[in-house]
Amino acid sequence: MNARQTEYVVFDVETTGLSPQGGDRIVEIAAVRVRGGEIIDSFESLVNPQRDLPIEAQQINQINESMLAEAPTADKILPTIINFTGGACLVGHNVRFDLNFLCYELSLIGRKLREETPAIDTLKMAKEFLPHLTNFRLFHVAHSLGVTIEETHRALPDVKLTAMVMKRLMDIATDQHISTFKNLHKRFGVTKPNFKIEQVNHEFVF
Repeated sequence: MNARQTEYVVFDVETTGLSPQGGDRIVEIAAVRVRGGEIIDSFESLVNPQRDLPIEAQQINQINESMLAEAPTADKILPTIINFTGGACLVGHNVRFDLNFLCYELSLIGRKLREETPAIDTLKMAKEFLPHLTNFRLFHVAHSLGVTIEETHRALPDVKLTAMVMKRLMDIATDQHISTFKNLHKRFGVTKPNFKIEQVNHEFVF
């Protein structure tokens, strides 16, 4: 399949910290579905982490505990994002971080991503196609590609920025004759984490 014709779901999570295994949780999740380089659908939601939100996370994410008080919990919202994703390829900037949180939180409610769901990292793409950069944070990669930057550090704006960055990186990939999804995934794909799920009810596995 041509890489440009493949449907992608670019997603991002904001969290209480860096380690889901250490007790950190998702506080916001957003995703956009991309077809032909254009956003065709979007999803976003705050998520009540059912724990305190460190001041450091509040300063980075611009999310506070009062904003999360009435938000749905992960067991209510994550099935929605899984349905939104469907069978599309997941994409993120340093996507391992986001996948780690998503897959871990899914394991806590007895669910998981489909085994065949692929994932591609725009950070890996940027490091190969833009080796002259000294900083590969999303903001700097976007700036180097001439992508307009507005709000950052909230999930949906970061997702939309990542989608625009991916579109530019896909142009470079095409110029370098990486035109099929198979080749794109081989070069820039990542393996999803596989957390143990206790007593999985198979009707809930997506």
